[in-house]
Amino acid sequence: MGRRLRSFRPRDGARWAGPGGRGGAGGRLQAGSPGARNPRCSRAWQNPGMELTWYGRTCVRLKGRDAVVVADAYQSVVGPTGRGITGDIVTYSHPDDAPLPKPKGRATRDGATHLPTSLDEAFILDGPGEYEVKHILVNGVRTFRDDKRGSERGRNVVFVVEVDGVHVVHLGDIAHTLTEEKIGEIGSVDIACVPIGGQLSPTKAAELVAQLDPKIVVPMPVCDDDATCEPLLARFLHEMGTTASEPQPRLSITPSGLPEETTTVLLESRGKV
Repeated sequence: MGRRLRSFRPRDGARWAGPGGRGGAGGRLQAGSPGARNPRCSRAWQNPGMELTWYGRTCVRLKGRDAVVVADAYQSVVGPTGRGITGDIVTYSHPDDAPLPKPKGRATRDGATHLPTSLDEAFILDGPGEYEVKHILVNGVRTFRDDKRGSERGRNVVFVVEVDGVHVVHLGDIAHTLTEEKIGEIGSVDIACVPIGGQLSPTKAAELVAQLDPKIVVPMPVCDDDATCEPLLARFLHEMGTTASEPQPRLSITPSGLPEETTTVLLESRGKV
């Protein structure tokens, strides 16, 4: 049985298309115009196509033909002014844990997070459900930021985004492995953006990858400093059965360019802190 987002108000010319959709997660919003085997670590996939850029922590930008999607664009990640990151759609997996003292950007529905000013015109998604915005399909799946169903650190939303035929799952600040029900709601995955550090241990991160069985894994270290992140990332790569390679500025991929085996791609952080 479908459900609608509580306190949801369509904006920017959007309309709600009713309940239903994959996994019964909710309705669809239409907006704008009409444990992998033998994994290996890649330098990058340079095929022209959808571009994925990592801006530090859990902030990721997906650039497609029709629109640009930015995930977790917290002001504390991309800089006080938000300069250098733009997009049409912005998703938030969880509220900002370290908001700036004098935020200037537009706030999310719960008021807990302010957008960088460069994203003031972006369409905001911060809850579960299925949506279509500017020909981009987005599916938000409710998860948690701890392994006690959110009783300690609250809820998290995993977003699955289809850009130019590539299905990307952004796990946000998830802190647990998935039930069969949640795996079904997420569906098929080509690229998984996985947090490393924070509440998710490298071992559990590798277990999540095995559950999702993506073609490409993009680790998102969420530690406070490189010295803390390095051993955690090394442990994750060990769990994945691969070794580190030189991080690349971005990942460019098309559906036909996806590797046959699960491949880990390390990216440089392009964000301003």
